[in-house]
Amino acid sequence: MRDNVVSPVRASNTATADSRIVIIGAGIVGCALADELTARGRHDVTVLEQGPLPAPGGSTSHAPGLVFQTSPSKTLTAFARYTVEKFNALEVDGLPCFNPVGGLELATTPERWADLHRKAGWAASWGVRGELVPPARCKELWPLIDTSTVLGGFHTPDDGLARALLAARAQLERARRRGARFLDRHTVTGIEQQDGRVTAVVTDRGTFPATHVVSAAGFWGPVIGRMAGVDVPLLPLAHQYATTRPLPGLKGVNDPRTEASKPILRHQDRDLYFREHTDRIGIGSYAHRPLPVDPFAVLAYDEARARAQDMPSSLPFTAEDWAPSWEDSRALIPALRDAEIETGFNGVFSFTPDGMPVLGEAPELRGFWLAEAVWVTHSAGVAKAVAEWMVDGHAQTDLHECDLHRFEDAQRSPAYVQDRGARQFIEVYDVIHPLQPMDHPRPLRVSPFHARQRELGAYFLEGGGWERPHWYEANAHLVVPGGPERDAWSARHWSPIAAAEARATRERVALYDMTPLRRLEVTGPGALAFLQRMTTNNVAKKPGAVTYTLLLDEKGGVRSDLTVARLAPDHFQVGANSPADLHWLRRHAPADVHLRDVTSGTCCIGVWGPLARDLVQPLTRDDFSHEGFGYFRARRTHLGHVPVTALRVSYVGELGWELYTTADLGLRLWDTLWEAGREHGVIAAGRSAFNSLRLEKGYRAWGQDMTEEHTPYEAGLGFAVRLDRGDFLGRAALEHLPPPTRKLTPLLLDDPAAVVLGKEPVHVDGAPAGHVTSAAYGYTLGRCVAYAWLPPLTAGTAVHIAYFGEKVRATVADEPLFDPKMTRIRR
Repeated sequence: MRDNVVSPVRASNTATADSRIVIIGAGIVGCALADELTARGRHDVTVLEQGPLPAPGGSTSHAPGLVFQTSPSKTLTAFARYTVEKFNALEVDGLPCFNPVGGLELATTPERWADLHRKAGWAASWGVRGELVPPARCKELWPLIDTSTVLGGFHTPDDGLARALLAARAQLERARRRGARFLDRHTVTGIEQQDGRVTAVVTDRGTFPATHVVSAAGFWGPVIGRMAGVDVPLLPLAHQYATTRPLPGLKGVNDPRTEASKPILRHQDRDLYFREHTDRIGIGSYAHRPLPVDPFAVLAYDEARARAQDMPSSLPFTAEDWAPSWEDSRALIPALRDAEIETGFNGVFSFTPDGMPVLGEAPELRGFWLAEAVWVTHSAGVAKAVAEWMVDGHAQTDLHECDLHRFEDAQRSPAYVQDRGARQFIEVYDVIHPLQPMDHPRPLRVSPFHARQRELGAYFLEGGGWERPHWYEANAHLVVPGGPERDAWSARHWSPIAAAEARATRERVALYDMTPLRRLEVTGPGALAFLQRMTTNNVAKKPGAVTYTLLLDEKGGVRSDLTVARLAPDHFQVGANSPADLHWLRRHAPADVHLRDVTSGTCCIGVWGPLARDLVQPLTRDDFSHEGFGYFRARRTHLGHVPVTALRVSYVGELGWELYTTADLGLRLWDTLWEAGREHGVIAAGRSAFNSLRLEKGYRAWGQDMTEEHTPYEAGLGFAVRLDRGDFLGRAALEHLPPPTRKLTPLLLDDPAAVVLGKEPVHVDGAPAGHVTSAAYGYTLGRCVAYAWLPPLTAGTAVHIAYFGEKVRATVADEPLFDPKMTRIRR
């Protein structure tokens, strides 16, 4: 194989020592990024800011500075933990940049109290100190509150208040000492490029050559993006914040230098938060209607306008939106009943369709990076990750939830970004179930079988814009009474019909809509050499072979897992996970390789179960016997009138095939299989049963069970790595790995009635030792199956999982839990 088939990322895309880096925006993110880059030896850094320093007038200038570290996202929590760690060590003119007053979240409803138990589980999973406390302790921590309606609270002693402008200034000064330039009152007017690479940033005061440009412009991100021809999917929204006049109860209580002594207070049942400003209280509200802001209509900072308004990101206060929140504030804090609001404003900041930051190098323009939709809470952590990404080619923290390539094309329209961004604002403090979909816009993407699924009473959830059936009401008559009762939380977006569909798959045959699975076409003279170089397994097999393999990054982390079907010598069909996979492959592809995403123009039905062959064989003249069509083989054929590409693979642990055809023939394929399957008792089955079956077999889900933070050996995927067949991306790192100190571990819950859902902490010998990734009830096994990242443990080891504060006993098991000899798949 030629050594130059694939150019390493580091050679062309990372910021080398002689790179010219221009950062647009000197808010908290831009200053932090300059600090992190210069700390890594990249000294030719210029930061351009349209406003005056050190308070340029963006979101940083008005940020209330709340830092709550705990999030359902492990990545966001890691960002926040680093921010706390870094800001705790910073000071300016003797003033600390962080005040670790802690955080206190209150529950005034049973649902919120239960959710705080769930949040305490996340904190334990991600390594954040926290404890659930009774109302009396809440009163001790915040004496001004009325606890008559408080059921309890969640206290996190290491959270606190970031002084955003001071923290930005401290990082600015450190970066400047290392050689970085900060130029204020420079308004960016254009981005120059040549041959698909960024070359310079144009401002009203001159042009700045650049090999790398980072947009850290906050809610002006879409404006900068348009100059570069890059889509930035974020929506600026205004958020209300008000400060009271001095309160007698706070007189002399707080040091003006640190401003606060009580924890940041959240009253999420009323979409409110509170913090002290010496003898005043600041109140933020998410209870009002969404107030979207057009970033192209927000004027740049200028001195004349500054006299009339403090900053471009601070909009006039809308009293009519404030009134309900003021009443709720007074109900919680009686001291406010005689108080008045002294100041108020509507501060602008950014929301994305999924509430996560937008990070990474744009596919449209090499060298142009985004670090957008980042709150103060996560700012230093994001800056560290982006600096690592730019300098080393990868970050130490898994970034797949933040990668700008995560969005589907259907999720990038301005209407979608506005609808979902506004909904993210509304739901900031809502109790959100992990399966809960947004209501609008739906349906957006549907498979060709959608009409038939609706006829069968499909219960749809949504992912990647796709409508995905989770079960079918038509199968209600198959439910066997007497199964274990579920608690209210685990019963949401679930039905006992899922058990019936799983059983029917194990006993007869079922049709699964697999259309949302991403399909890539890789063709060209260099296709084989390219896939050999990019993946860990050996795909150099004869046409008709299917190979399970992995994409790794340079440090040996699992970027994705793939199913590669060789359909012809120079033609491969690749089953992938996200749009980021296509981007990663395209960035590495040589000129003689062509990649195309064919997902939207095709569809797929999984036909699985012991009677799958009885259903499919009469529809084709080709031999679908085990001898004629072996496991992990592919074939182009016809089923009835429909041309299909059939892959003999199974994600549920049963005999069967994935059947692909073009979208225009999808409905005909469904009807053909449905009619042929009637005599075999065929059913349509949903993703709820699918997830149960795949966990019984121990099949991993990338992004959930493993990410770039994990190696193949830790994830139990060493079988997909072939070190004996030549070089591949990530191989060098694998050869120097120390023995694993953690493993993806299968657990069986001891109580047949117990269920967990994922992200719960796992305790070994009474102490948190890891967390659950995927979990589902194994209907064949009669136990809930959970996979967790834990230190290496032997089978039979007893652990317990903290589920809403309850200790649920579980036992480490050997895998696979179901059909270890693979007799059902290979029959």
